[in-house]
Amino acid sequence: TVLLTGELGTGKTQLARAIHENSPRRDGPFIELSCAAIPETLFESELFGHEKGAFTGASVRKLGRVEAASGGKLFLDEVGDIPLAQQVKLLRLIESGTYRRVGGVAPLRADFRLVAATHRDLRKLVFDGSFRSDLYYRISAYPVQVPTLRERREDILLLADSLLSRLHPGRRYHVEEAARRALVAYDYPGNVRELRNIVERASLL
Repeated sequence: TVLLTGELGTGKTQLARAIHENSPRRDGPFIELSCAAIPETLFESELFGHEKGAFTGASVRKLGRVEAASGGKLFLDEVGDIPLAQQVKLLRLIESGTYRRVGGVAPLRADFRLVAATHRDLRKLVFDGSFRSDLYYRISAYPVQVPTLRERREDILLLADSLLSRLHPGRRYHVEEAARRALVAYDYPGNVRELRNIVERASLL
């Protein structure tokens, strides 16, 4: 289990994909769930799925992200935003390797590797009582601190060239020396996401 931590926009999702693509499970699915974007009432259904008739509006059986990730990786983005009441269910899944769909009875066997990411200080959340300490220690078996862009200025021009080629495939752009110096000197509070916006805006203008 890998825990990626770092500021917003540092590229944690891309790193999670790179971990998957270089793992023995590279041929399996890479399933992502943004924990910050899911309402608490739907979190369990999104993660585990639900049976037909489990609740109002559940007209068909739905597979959850855990089941969809079978044989591959499950990436939980912004894991620090999981509501406290739902954290115990994730902990039980990790510890037992089994789960039940909402409205289901029979336990199902999970088969995935977990990568989690957050921009929050989970140690502080544990101290404050808003994140379970046992869950923290389960998901942080291999913690990776993703550095900010200002901490790796040697990557800025490489990233700028790569972003230009992705934004405009087939077109060649030349970044003048003055622009290159300005790119390297900037601190990027928005990290790689902000660099992408700057490069895109410059190419459009």
